[in-house]
Amino acid sequence: MPFAAFLNRYDPMRRWAVSEGESGWNNTTRIAENDLGDKRVLRIYETHRDADKIAFEHDVLLKLTEAELPFAVPQPIALPDGSTFATLADGTGRYAALFTYTAGNRPDGSAPAVAEATGEAVGRLSLALRALRPSAVPAYLPCYELERTHPSCPGSVIASFCEAPPLAFQDLRNPLLQIGEAMRAFQAALKTVRELPHQLVHGDINDSNLLADAYDPARIAAILDFEFCTTELRAMEPAVALAGLIGESGDLRAAAAFLEGFGRLAPLNQAEIDALPLLMRLRRLDVFVHFLGRYLSGVDGAAVLRQQTQETAAGLALLDRHEAEIRSMCAQTMTKKAGG
Repeated sequence: MPFAAFLNRYDPMRRWAVSEGESGWNNTTRIAENDLGDKRVLRIYETHRDADKIAFEHDVLLKLTEAELPFAVPQPIALPDGSTFATLADGTGRYAALFTYTAGNRPDGSAPAVAEATGEAVGRLSLALRALRPSAVPAYLPCYELERTHPSCPGSVIASFCEAPPLAFQDLRNPLLQIGEAMRAFQAALKTVRELPHQLVHGDINDSNLLADAYDPARIAAILDFEFCTTELRAMEPAVALAGLIGESGDLRAAAAFLEGFGRLAPLNQAEIDALPLLMRLRRLDVFVHFLGRYLSGVDGAAVLRQQTQETAAGLALLDRHEAEIRSMCAQTMTKKAGG
């Protein structure tokens, strides 16, 4: 078993069985169960070898235990020497960590009742993160610093790729031009964006990073994957979730329900409410730049970036078509609660 040596570092007297977990784009997840029936989550960090990033994430998670949240967040389990992560003994230099396990199922965020419960849970998390004081400086920049997000793709490279794509992307010239135009429009608004309130945010709220109670699908049991937690626009937390909830369908019911739940706990001020459609576009652009960086660094092949290009362009087009409805929805669900 390739992970046996790592797991034995926690307790050499136990035997472990490892099964597949639901892994995302960035990391590998496995469920580790020992011979006493105790389950843990084994996480292998795949896309970076940066100990400072992991240390910051784990510091935030450990401090969140003091917030008495009504849902679980992963808790890193300490090795005998007190550290919460270590390199795998396979020569790759990858870091791995063991976390507490929470039972649950991936929620269906398209259901308004689930979306409202998610909004409430994320609102509670936002308040807890607002009060949290980490021991170190966040490793990630705010996502509005698009031109500095990935070392492989500064602003000039992003613009060149969109305006003069390489051969493997020539047939996606129109979507790439659309993305490039959205990038320029966002840059024009950047000064105003930077003046909005900041705090720690999770930064990647979506169904794949949530667990619903197995017996009550409208109750959020856990919020997972704090890898991208950083100091950011506080309004990006709901903006990220809203961009995902609207998806490619343009159905705003789940998004409106999310805002109802979020606004009850963590209302935004008027400037943040006005900026939500722009920040939803920023989320789409941020994902594209993330995958462009992975492609230029050789992490992904062209097929992955092609898919992300098409999805980004479709998401931007959808936001363009529904901007008036989105603005009305944000105003109706949040303005009456604003003032924070």
